[in-house]
Order: sequence, then structure tokens, then C-alpha cells
Amino acid sequence: MTTETDVVEFDPFSNEFFDDPTETYRRLRDEAPVYFNEEYGFYALSRFDDVVAGHRDWPSLSSEHGVDLSTLKMDPALVKSLGMIIMMDPPEHDRYRALVSRVFTPRAVTSLEPMIRDVITGLLDELVDADEFDLVRDFSAPFPVEIISRMVGVPEGERQMIREALDLSLHREPGEMDPSPEGQTAMIELVGYFHELTKHKRQHPADDMLTKLTQATVTTDDGTETTLTDGEITGFATLLGGAGAETVTKLVANAMVTFDQHPDQWDEVQQDGDLLPRAVEEVLRYLPPSQYQGRFSKTAREFEGGTVPEGFPVLLITGAATRDPRQFDDPDRFDIHRPPALAIGFGHGVHSCLGAALARVETRIALEEIGKRWKRLEVDRSRLERVTMSNVAGYASVPVRAVR
Repeated sequence: MTTETDVVEFDPFSNEFFDDPTETYRRLRDEAPVYFNEEYGFYALSRFDDVVAGHRDWPSLSSEHGVDLSTLKMDPALVKSLGMIIMMDPPEHDRYRALVSRVFTPRAVTSLEPMIRDVITGLLDELVDADEFDLVRDFSAPFPVEIISRMVGVPEGERQMIREALDLSLHREPGEMDPSPEGQTAMIELVGYFHELTKHKRQHPADDMLTKLTQATVTTDDGTETTLTDGEITGFATLLGGAGAETVTKLVANAMVTFDQHPDQWDEVQQDGDLLPRAVEEVLRYLPPSQYQGRFSKTAREFEGGTVPEGFPVLLITGAATRDPRQFDDPDRFDIHRPPALAIGFGHGVHSCLGAALARVETRIALEEIGKRWKRLEVDRSRLERVTMSNVAGYASVPVRAVR
């Protein structure tokens, strides 16, 4: 007989989720693959095939209402006014994505490798003589925002401010769906910052992405070509800054914590650099920084595990899908030799992450350069601190001891 305490519960704002949702995900996949949360009023999909199907079916599961529970509960008109590409559906989404996609092709990202390596080595060289340091605070947090900010055109000296504002806006106290007043203020100020920077780039063009967006044109539904407004460019810049700063920060820290738990595989990666790309993919599967993506059900939709009715927020739980034994053999085992499979760690379908190639290159170079300087970075697991953020999972602090 099933009692009330036996019923699986998934609360994405609970300490249980922030600490480690692995067991919750297992129960969701097995017992409630189409799960409904009465407190917050959302459905959640956790099996790999269902999550992939949800990503592909944008007409049924729309992004126009927002991508996290806070925005999914907002007035859709207000969400639309934010002008963010991840909160658009085709064909509008496709037109805007075409404007920036050229910057993030694998070939374009390859040309950025010298700059990426320069940023990464500069920070690591400052740490090379330290016996102990915090991998997040001193390395994986500052370098990704430095890289994306250079690309966007943020002046030196103002780049880390973007990361600090984003951290505040994404932070959630346990039990709280919405950002704190400080987080809301930080996001408002960040949007204002990018709006002013956009206006500056119109008057003072430079060789950067923001300038190119001020000069770009987009074709509307009636075939008219028009330029982007300052508000639309601001939405682009805010999104790029956020995605470029947060994901790689968590991915690099997740990688080093995982390798500390599997030192034999770290040794393999150091002996054979050709294993690094596959190792990055396995970290993405094992501990994806983006744990779930939000959608809104515009129509009722059947899935393997049940039906999502019309008119509800829906969470596509990447972190559960990438541990689904229906898709992966022994999914809770970390294995850099795992055969290649459909990767959804950076999303899938029309909203697959624009910066996925960039994030992969940044992470690969970061792990490679760490390996050049130290035999191992031993993690003090007793002092690990996880972030408590909306959508994003990883570590706020990873104290390490250098082994030369």
C-alpha cells in the first residue's frame, strides 16, 4: 500500500534539489515520468525520450512564455517585451538566431582559441605557485565572463560586474521561486547597463558583436527589412552575457570535482589529450550545468509517461534525462570512454544553445591548461558549497590543494 510519504516530490527550490537530486530524478523517471507539482503548478518530464520530444515539439511546448518558473508565471506580454531569443518561437526565433549564429559556428569558435587560451592561461599563471585556492572564485567564475564580454564588446574593468549581477539574479533562497529584491534590482541594472552600452556602440562603432548587431537587419513577417531596436539588442546582450558566464563556470567546476572522485580517469586524460573532448561530453551528461528548461504547453501533448494538458508550465529535466537507464548503460557511472550519444546537455532542437561550441572549447582548454600546471587538484569535499540557483546547478566554492 502506498502512503503519502511514499509519493515522489520534486521541488526545484528545495535543499534536497540543490544538494543532489539524483535519487529524486530516479523516482521521477520510474514512478512519475509526467509529474505534476501542485504547489508551483507545473508539469515535469524526466525520461530521455520525453525530454527530447519536448525540445523538438516547439509548437506544443512553447518558449514564448518564459524559460524558468519565475518568467513562466509572468504576464506573457511582459515576457515578450524582454526581447530575448530564448523566449521566442519560430519563425521570429529563427530570424533573430540567424543574426548571431555565425559568431558561434565551430569554425568561428576555432578562430577564437588563441584569445580563449590567453584569458585562461593568464588566470592560471597567477595561481601556479599557490598551494591552495578556490577553483570557482579564483578561476572558473572569472574567465568565462571575460571571454564572452570581450566578444560582446564590454570594456575591460566592467566585465566581472556582469557575472556578479547574474549570480544575484539567478540566486534562489530555498523555497523561493522568484529572485530576491536584490536579484531583481541587479537584473534591472544589468539590462540598463547593456542598453546604455548599445547606444554607445551606435555612436562609437568597434569590432565587436554589439556593434555588429546595431548594424544588422532582420526581415519581418511581411518581408520588410528593418534594423534591430536598442531594446532587442539589449535582450541579446543580456542573454549572451548570462549564458556565456554561468554555464562554463559550473561545467569546469563540475568536471574537476568529478575527476577528483575518479583520479584514474583524470590520469588518462592527462596522458592522452585526445580524450578531452569526450571527457567534456561525459561531464555534460553526468552533471549538466543546466538542469532543466522551461516551456509552456499550448496544446495537450502525449508522452511516453503520460499526458501534459494545455495551459501549464512544463520543465524538461535535462539532469534526469541524461541519467535515464532507458538510454544509457549504467548511467550513474562516470566514464570518459562512453560511446557517443545524442547530447542534450546544451539543449536540443530549435533552442539548442548558440554558444555550445564555445563552451566546449573553453572547457577543453581549461582542463588542458590545468593539467599542464598540476598533476592533480585535490578537492576538499568537506568544504564544497553548491549554488542555489534557478535552472543552473553546480558549485559556488571548490577549495583545492595543488599536487605538483
